[in-house]
Amino acid sequence: MIDLQRSIVLALGASMALAGFTLRAQAPAAVEANHGPAAQQPVAAAGAKSQEPASANAAVQPHDNRYTIGNTDVLAINVWKEPEISRSLPVRSDGRISLPLVGEIQAAGKTPLQLEQAIAARLQEYITNPEVTVMVEQINSEKFNILGMVQKPGSYPLALTTTLLDAIAEAGGFRDFAKLKKIYVLRQNANGGETRIPFNYKDVIQGKHPEQNVKLQPNDTVVVP
Repeated sequence: MIDLQRSIVLALGASMALAGFTLRAQAPAAVEANHGPAAQQPVAAAGAKSQEPASANAAVQPHDNRYTIGNTDVLAINVWKEPEISRSLPVRSDGRISLPLVGEIQAAGKTPLQLEQAIAARLQEYITNPEVTVMVEQINSEKFNILGMVQKPGSYPLALTTTLLDAIAEAGGFRDFAKLKKIYVLRQNANGGETRIPFNYKDVIQGKHPEQNVKLQPNDTVVVP
């Protein structure tokens, strides 16, 4: 009986030892599966993607060539991979700006795209294939006027997308007894005359005649009777 019990104990011990050996033999394979080349490949790919310069594509995109830079406008000028030259600065009252390696250059009267090309031409003496981006951060040279029954009548900087509703909001809204159906815009014509553009505020905010919510142009005057 004792010999039988001893045989059972020895058999159990051998089975446990064999199981432990099996687990230890499988562990390195599991580690290799989790940390081998196949597991590291997505990380390496993500790292390679993150090394691509984010601004490279943006720097070569053409810009809207309709806006003309004016005095006191604030420009953001970026020369790719040249942080010593890149900066934000206002256009001086003489219409010029100054940059390292570029020196004095005329900005007023040019579009952002034209100024990019002019700066790049100056930099070619020092930099191979310079990539220049010019963005208008703040428009101060073009203005519109708003008069009459608004909270803050006066002259305001004109953004590229300023509409009549934007102008009214910027002027603080209406005063009491404003005639909301008889608002109009006075716009100067090329021949020296003026065009009167009607604007019915109540209709527009109700979704009627949205075409009346025109984009303002430089020197437009909004009149709120």
